Amino acid sequence: MTTSISRRQLQLDFKRRTLLKILILLLCSSLRTLQVEAQGGSWELLVENAGIASMHTMVTHYGNVIFLDRTNIGASQINLAPGTPCRENPDEQILLKDCTAHTVEFTPGPNTIRPLFIFTDTWCSSGQFGPDGTMTQTGGDADGLMKIRTFTPCADGTCNWVEQSTQQLQEGRWYASNQILPDGTQIVVGGRSVFSYEFIPNVNKSPPVFLPLLNETNDDHNDNYYPFVHLLPTGNLMIFANQDSIIYDYKTDNVVRILPRLEGTPRNYPSAGSSVLLPLTAEDGYTKSEILICGGAQFNGFGDPQRPAANDCGRIDVGDPASDWTKETMPFARNMGDMILLPNLHTLIINGAQTGSQGWGFADNPALSPVQYDPTAAPGSRFTTMNPTTIPRMYHSTANLLPDGRILVAGSNTHQYYDFTGPYPTELRVEAFSPEYLNAANGVRRPNITAAPESIGYGQTFTVTVAITGGAPAGTVKLLMCSAPYTTHSYSQGQRQLNLAVTAPMAAGDGTTYTIMGTSPPTAEIAPPSYYMLFALNDGIPSTAVWVKIA
Repeated sequence: MTTSISRRQLQLDFKRRTLLKILILLLCSSLRTLQVEAQGGSWELLVENAGIASMHTMVTHYGNVIFLDRTNIGASQINLAPGTPCRENPDEQILLKDCTAHTVEFTPGPNTIRPLFIFTDTWCSSGQFGPDGTMTQTGGDADGLMKIRTFTPCADGTCNWVEQSTQQLQEGRWYASNQILPDGTQIVVGGRSVFSYEFIPNVNKSPPVFLPLLNETNDDHNDNYYPFVHLLPTGNLMIFANQDSIIYDYKTDNVVRILPRLEGTPRNYPSAGSSVLLPLTAEDGYTKSEILICGGAQFNGFGDPQRPAANDCGRIDVGDPASDWTKETMPFARNMGDMILLPNLHTLIINGAQTGSQGWGFADNPALSPVQYDPTAAPGSRFTTMNPTTIPRMYHSTANLLPDGRILVAGSNTHQYYDFTGPYPTELRVEAFSPEYLNAANGVRRPNITAAPESIGYGQTFTVTVAITGGAPAGTVKLLMCSAPYTTHSYSQGQRQLNLAVTAPMAAGDGTTYTIMGTSPPTAEIAPPSYYMLFALNDGIPSTAVWVKIA
């Protein structure tokens, strides 16, 4: 009997040890998977309190950053500058006399905050930088519905918003999208229950033009706000709303092509996917025009914070008349993600939530980990999950590329007004995410632009000098031009990246300095006139950018 019990005991012990080994192996495997899935990138808290939760963010060609929120929320957390008159508005719903700022200028480096002044309501407005670097900002709510505002950046810290008194929008536009055009004007598309577009400045005094796509995509939850608008190298526009899109010739009011439906979930506000025009490259004559749209919310996610977000992306080459959408699966579901064209030719998806949709309190389960997408990798291996933040960035958050290659992350307010209670309080902290190309170990391969032109024309050859402390470049050093978009509601209006034609780097004789001949884009359809960040890219490691004006 004793022997029998001992055998059974040994068998049980063996099974227990075997099971324990399996569990340990599974745990180690999971840990290895986590290490693989969350690799690269670091976070830095820049400002503990910016004074406002930025709903709209834009980087000027001086490198300063404009944060902009609503004006009808009552007091912010930063006072107006001394000597600035308080904002007194008899129609204001919360605070009739408001001595706080609702827009500020942030300066990276010293990380300083300068309060600015704006009067009319900029809630869910739109904008774009023009040829001279001036931000033209349009629409909003209430007294801002038809307003046009401008901000001309300056080096001395004295510039401020100007609200135009001699021109305004022809139709009130709330949740519209802007895109700069080859002639330097802007097209303003859509808005809440507005199914048209118009131009600013409206030099020809033309009336708004009805766009049937916007009317046809206006479902019960209005999933066509903030339509995705991309200027193509042909000069036509790709306009996407809800799940449908067209190639549109705005010059003749002609639909060139009705694109296939992107099946799945709605993608525009409030379902909150995001969209980019992938980098245009001189290698194919800037002819390949690929659109990438990622994430979104389930139809009716607007009323259910726990409903899973979309976990897929759609990609299409709209330059191919026979193209259709190709689906890809993200590492995890996401809505309200911001998509940023990185200066290593990848796309970053950052911010957002894994359930629900845009709206006050309509999302949960924040997506804390950025995801990097390599468009040239093999299907199934294009996504890499990066190291997470600890700060949820959901409704009304923003992310913008800085000239030093970091990603500036600001905002997040899941409440109608400023509310610092609950699991997702109004967020005033500002962070920077540094992709892995900024790791210190990559410093010897990182190029440093020591000379470059301040302005270039179209189709012009120009010289850039770079220093690389680690020795000879690893093959060709690329030159990239990146626009500075207007970022709001998970969509960066006017975002654009150009991979220029270049010659092989020529050594200058000291072993670290090289000259590169680049050729600028041939037309304004490929690169609308404006300021761009010019990056040098060596072996996947980008330089700090210099600003160049193309005109």
